[in-house]
Amino acid sequence: MERIICLIIGYCCGLFQTSYYYGKMHGIDIRQHGSGNAGTTNALRTLGKRAGIITLVGDCLKCMLAVWIVRLIYGRTYPDMIRLLGLYASAGTILGHNFPFYLKFKGGKGIAATAGMIISFDWRITLIEIVVFFGTFFITHYVSLGSLLVYVFFIILVVIMGQTGTLMIPRQYIMETYVLVILLALLAFWQHRKNIVKLHNGTENKTYLKKEKTGDDSNIEESDS
Repeated sequence: MERIICLIIGYCCGLFQTSYYYGKMHGIDIRQHGSGNAGTTNALRTLGKRAGIITLVGDCLKCMLAVWIVRLIYGRTYPDMIRLLGLYASAGTILGHNFPFYLKFKGGKGIAATAGMIISFDWRITLIEIVVFFGTFFITHYVSLGSLLVYVFFIILVVIMGQTGTLMIPRQYIMETYVLVILLALLAFWQHRKNIVKLHNGTENKTYLKKEKTGDDSNIEESDS
């Protein structure tokens, strides 16, 4: 029952679509522009850098808020499984972000919310994932590739730390933790399936922090978080 409650708490937090509400403040529906996703990259593409930063921070914080609420509710009663319950809250947030019922289940792809999950989960993993994402991004300029590699490394790091006992999760919950992380990774890969095809075909657009002198707007990639 606690797991279901955590999923519900997360889903409710995930329903706050930062880019959607920011777009509405500026008179547009973000889902009708760019790639059509209510995520960070599409906000950046459609409304500019400020919108992209606000969306990234907002979507990250809503996942951290869900985890904080769960820790506040269950921290004393279930201290041994609180990190697992935090993952369930994060999973719910990602589901709420990706599939908001009031927007006909058309949201983002959950990567900014995933950042909030990782930050809330373990600071050591967070530092490594920062290097993974930004290292990939600055070398390839593919947001989608960096996002997917974050999940690949998240699985690897969680398993390694879980098996060595450095994750501080009791043995009775460790396999469940692995399964949940893998399911979230599969969801991320499914959400990025079109980007994966483009990466394979060499047709994926690249994202640059600064606009190229050619003025080509196609350099904003369609991998919305």
